[in-house]
Amino acid sequence: MNKFDIKQKSVLKALCFVLAASMLLFSACDAKKTDSAESIAVFVPGIVSGSPVYEMLVSGAENAVSDYNKKNKLDEKNSVKCTIIEAGTNQSEWSGKITALASSGEYSMILSSNPSLPDLVAPLTSQFPDVKFVLMDAFLEGNSSVAAVRYNQREQAFMAGYAAALVSASDMEYANDTHKIALVAAQEYPVMNNIIYPSYVEGAKAAVPDTQVDFVVVGNWYDASKGMELSDALFSAGTDVILPICGGASQGVIASAQKAGFYIAWFDDNGYSKAPGYVISSTAMAQDKMSYEMTTRYLEKTIKFGTSETVGIKEGYISFIEDDPVYISSVPESVRGEIAKEYALIKSGELLLPSP
Repeated sequence: MNKFDIKQKSVLKALCFVLAASMLLFSACDAKKTDSAESIAVFVPGIVSGSPVYEMLVSGAENAVSDYNKKNKLDEKNSVKCTIIEAGTNQSEWSGKITALASSGEYSMILSSNPSLPDLVAPLTSQFPDVKFVLMDAFLEGNSSVAAVRYNQREQAFMAGYAAALVSASDMEYANDTHKIALVAAQEYPVMNNIIYPSYVEGAKAAVPDTQVDFVVVGNWYDASKGMELSDALFSAGTDVILPICGGASQGVIASAQKAGFYIAWFDDNGYSKAPGYVISSTAMAQDKMSYEMTTRYLEKTIKFGTSETVGIKEGYISFIEDDPVYISSVPESVRGEIAKEYALIKSGELLLPSP
């Protein structure tokens, strides 16, 4: 073999090595792309079970991911993944937990729901620019990594107060002549103090001007015993309708109502079956529908980051549930008729109650 043949062979060998390395690199890149399927985290600032808002948040996201995978015929390896993370009821831990979630690099989008989330998320968007945040029941504009949607809780609380005052002033079995209603909150926070409670009072006064409205705080979202204790005290002071917005502590309010004999106005979902004959109204939010839509918009890349929208009764995301058989059998037609008139005014846009 001459020198030329040896040289040619060496060049051929080198070319084969480069080609093999290139193919290996291409294969590795392709595998990486395939393995990095879209992954979404649903960050629950609390516990899912027993919380209508978070149950709807989770079900909406899971259904959206499932439908997207089916629609696009994605196999197990390439399908979008949806992971549920419960942060628990200790609010001081939420910031650290959502920071850890964003820094993990495992999720391209984090979906959550709570009015406090914008303050927790805003600092993270510059630290982790590759992570997008979709926030429900929250308001934040101008951040290119965040899309938010809030519900018009002025309308929601107004209708709860309107119904509570009419029932309190009626001749129903547990109504008395004091015209006293109340709101039992888990905690004080800006949306509660500035929107929900004032709107509950506004609705009550619109229905029956001399209605007295009390406001008490449990101190957390889980203490059913404290919820019962506060409700017992309110009942002893003459209250005949209570609106509980206190998570697991609401079970204590229900137990108190059934024991003592007073009515409950329910918030966020259909609560008539929770205590038939005692729950006299349900102002619900379509959180499951919105969670589904926002997750789908993200996956289909039609979501608008940097924006925040407000939806309410007119848009179909807040409703007063009027067609439940338990409601119809529990509340007299005369009271239901007055409630229906006010609800129709808001639904048509004739009565405007813009969220602050």
